[in-house]
Amino acid sequence: MTDQDEPNSSLLGQARKLQAILESAVDAIITIDGQGTITTVNPAAARLFGYDQAEFLGRNVHFLMPEPYHSEHDGYIHNYRSTGRRKIIGIGREVTGRRRDGSLFPMHLAVSEFETDGRTHFTGIIHDLSDRKATELALRQAQKMEAMGQLTGGIAHDFNNLLTVIIGNLEMLEGKLTTPLQRELTNEALEAADLGARLTARLLAFARRSHLEPETVNLNSFVVGLTDMLHRTLGATIYLSNALTPHLWSARVDASQVESAIVNLAVNARDAMPDGGRLLIETGNAAVDADMSSRLDGLSPGDYVRLSVSDTGAGMSQAVRERAFEPFFTTKEQGRGTGLGLSMIYGFAKQSGGLVTIDSTVGKGTTVTIYLPRHRVEPLQATAIGDADAPASGTGQVILAVEDDDRLRKLTVSRLTQLGYVVLAAASGAEALELLASNPGIDLLFTDVVMPGGMSGYQLRQQARALYPHMPVLLTSGYAEELAGNRTAEEDIRILRKPYRMADLAAAIEDAIKA
Repeated sequence: MTDQDEPNSSLLGQARKLQAILESAVDAIITIDGQGTITTVNPAAARLFGYDQAEFLGRNVHFLMPEPYHSEHDGYIHNYRSTGRRKIIGIGREVTGRRRDGSLFPMHLAVSEFETDGRTHFTGIIHDLSDRKATELALRQAQKMEAMGQLTGGIAHDFNNLLTVIIGNLEMLEGKLTTPLQRELTNEALEAADLGARLTARLLAFARRSHLEPETVNLNSFVVGLTDMLHRTLGATIYLSNALTPHLWSARVDASQVESAIVNLAVNARDAMPDGGRLLIETGNAAVDADMSSRLDGLSPGDYVRLSVSDTGAGMSQAVRERAFEPFFTTKEQGRGTGLGLSMIYGFAKQSGGLVTIDSTVGKGTTVTIYLPRHRVEPLQATAIGDADAPASGTGQVILAVEDDDRLRKLTVSRLTQLGYVVLAAASGAEALELLASNPGIDLLFTDVVMPGGMSGYQLRQQARALYPHMPVLLTSGYAEELAGNRTAEEDIRILRKPYRMADLAAAIEDAIKA
């Protein structure tokens, strides 16, 4: 080998090493000359932008940029070369790229400058930010929904206390009325209060603070059972069909919430198809692995039952999809929707350990999918339950009623006294423990769940049971926190949800005392 061959060999080795780096790099690397013409490109760039490598060469790099950067790019280079002012060279910043199919994506672009053969060249290293941006968006959305859930849950709690007082006093007044007009006005007020109670129930569902009553169910049964009713509701212009998996796994969920979710989604789909269309209700089994979990907002890996409702309606824009689960957000005209249907479904699914997703394209339709955790115990056959007998009144049993709200405590004492019970009242958990210690003959502890002073109804229940292990306890709440997080090994927790009617109170008290 001659002396001249050794430098050539060294240069060849360096070129091969550089080529290997370019070929194996994860990020896109593009080199341009001083006029913006692409001279080299690596495979990662071809994959990122969707072109073959040969399609880059000899073209101005601005074809990879959306407007206004497409038209202004050459001016950026000219301004830099004439003034020396750096906007991105040697600095790096977040910009937007355009793929072959026209789609845009966020990317970080770092540009360096070098000279060869007396000519200036620029190398751009491009890192795709799509995944990071999607994660950031999902996190912001989750934080927003959590904050809204806390707000709506707190409002619903206070509102339910007010409704309990309103309903209770109207019911007590009802028996003292003497004219038909008085009774009519009272009934209208009670009906309005019941509407308010249904509104707060939906808010609590969104806030994931509903008191769910889960049972083992097969979702196919619900779809089949609702089909006739949905045909009548949707009308003749909507073609309804089902695609039900024959060997569908069971789920343990609140049956009333499942029915409400199916009906809400079907009605939403109908409203999105004013001129008619197709509605498909589909069930399936879904085994969520780690990769699928990352695409489903971090849904825990495992087995899930999937319920999807798809329509061929107007579809949603990205801006609408991002707000679709917010309470009171609706695109329907005034008077045609409360904006609580999807928010209620969202809260129910999350509280049940699952998830709701929306896949929608403007002009092509929408698919809403609910994932609910699989339950491995087969469902029991449902049995018909007749109307329960009217609950009997008390016969002098002693009840300790614990409620921090003065008006509600006064009402509760009046109601229980009217039902035939002897009532002791306490405004806090500490006061209740003092009464329990000095009155061993108490037959039932009836306590609110959320109370000030550092002791909740659950904690009061535990301390009362330590004093009197067999004492019946009935809890009540307008907030109805998730019982699962407050249960220990015991399964006999009883709770009466606010607002409640006199008959509900009587039945709950009697059941608790007899248990």
